[in-house]
Amino acid sequence: MVIDRIGLAEFLRRRRESLQPEDVGLIRGQRRRINGLRREEVASLCHMSTDYYSRLERERGPQPSTQMIASIAQGLHLSLDERDHLYRLAGHQPPMRGADSEHISPGMLRVLDRLSDTPAEVVTELGETLRQTPLGRALTGDTTHFSWPERCFAYRWFTDPAARQLYAPEEHSFQSRLFASHAREIVTRRGPGSRPAQLAEMLLERSEEFRTLWDQHEVGLRPREVKRFVHPELGLLELNCQTLLDPMQSQMLLVYTAVPGTETYEKLQLLAVIGAPSMR
Repeated sequence: MVIDRIGLAEFLRRRRESLQPEDVGLIRGQRRRINGLRREEVASLCHMSTDYYSRLERERGPQPSTQMIASIAQGLHLSLDERDHLYRLAGHQPPMRGADSEHISPGMLRVLDRLSDTPAEVVTELGETLRQTPLGRALTGDTTHFSWPERCFAYRWFTDPAARQLYAPEEHSFQSRLFASHAREIVTRRGPGSRPAQLAEMLLERSEEFRTLWDQHEVGLRPREVKRFVHPELGLLELNCQTLLDPMQSQMLLVYTAVPGTETYEKLQLLAVIGAPSMR
């Protein structure tokens, strides 16, 4: 496919001008006079330089990579149809939709952007963290930077002892059973050759604990209503976890809250000050 520079530039410009700061979690200044977002704001949302993004809107620069297009699609809060259109304008074949997609829907992003004072994260069905709120990073550390297969929390749980430090020791046994149960269900749902099946094969090879639990064929386990985290500086936090499911993308928005008036509720107020814990 060949890049359509004119179409790409026009599409990016129209989408940028249609968005308002509050649509993407930014604060509108009192003296703001322009409609839509500034180029530097979009560039920041897309994790690229303002000069690079500006050249795309001016029909200049090299053909953007698929990674760049994915970042732009997410930064501009594009729908799946808009994302696919953007890929084609840039001269690339759109990625597959469904369970393997990492594109977060605009609706879920809008909800996440409004949770700046709450620990929250968007994860895939394999437990890969796609995005976190600032307090989410303060609670668990930045879990978006891992690469496959370490991106999957279940993989880290069974192969890296450090992954378990965030959970109370008395929760470890149940968490292991929960991960194995979920793996059984999702492998059956997605079938041989799928990413869940590949993950299970790797864990069967590398974790004796996972092999033992896998052989038990236990299914139907669900997370407990209260999760007990052990923060390296704040100690024990007992948090309720509410889940919002996007069935089209098989993604979940996890929101962690504490009962007002409890010790954990008070500790949550300190998270923003303390920041993300130091984790490998």
